[in-house]
Amino acid sequence: MKKKSKEPFIPAERQKTIRKEIILVLEGRTLSAKEISGEVGVSEKEVYEHLQHILKTRKREYALKISPAECKKCGFVFRKRDKLKKPGRCPICRSESILDPFFSS
Repeated sequence: MKKKSKEPFIPAERQKTIRKEIILVLEGRTLSAKEISGEVGVSEKEVYEHLQHILKTRKREYALKISPAECKKCGFVFRKRDKLKKPGRCPICRSESILDPFFSS
């Protein structure tokens, strides 16, 4: 069993906010949330939360483009989905094998 360290967790210092880092990472590139999370150094769940906020607050000054998730088995594209996260199952073939949505600027 792992022993907990007695010292408190101290997050790494950042020069920019996480949202600004995400915007910079996406400039001219198309990435999934998993790839963004690796580049920025936050969890995939946090990336989705930050992307949702960027989408709401920066519509005029920053155009976030979303290519929707797609079923690997039947090719169904989730165009009308409001959530940014990958869906759990395809409504057509019920397959759970789904490509992640991609984000770009």
